[in-house]
Amino acid sequence: MWSGGVRVAIPDEQGRVLLVRQRHEEQDIWMLPGGQVEAGETSRDAAIREVMEETGLIIHIGRLLWHVEEVSEKRGQRFVNFFLGGVIGGKPELGGDPELGEEQVLEDIGFFSKEEVREIDHIYPDFLRDELWGKLTEEGSDPYRIRK
Repeated sequence: MWSGGVRVAIPDEQGRVLLVRQRHEEQDIWMLPGGQVEAGETSRDAAIREVMEETGLIIHIGRLLWHVEEVSEKRGQRFVNFFLGGVIGGKPELGGDPELGEEQVLEDIGFFSKEEVREIDHIYPDFLRDELWGKLTEEGSDPYRIRK
């Protein structure tokens, strides 16, 4: 059974991208905002909802940047759709995950430049360091990936 997730690249006027910092297994990890696709929800709707929950921003969803699939014994069958998004309302502020209650993993949000992203020790997924910036302006590339 496949489990779905979403992440959204949201650039600002200075060309920086919004990242959230989560705490997992005693490690801080920076990533694009997003989360699980819920039952009865499209990936695009999940992306809009998750960004609002985590950052307070109202966004529109543009094109698909990547579709990443993973099939592993440890985590099962998962996919994550990475979208390009744009802000249409709200202001950036640290939110939370309603499904986690008191055990929140979100710790910080911020906009980061290409140079700053390359200096982050722990980022998910690793290919954001080098490939994200080209994807923000690129049209028509193959968004399909397999995570190993």
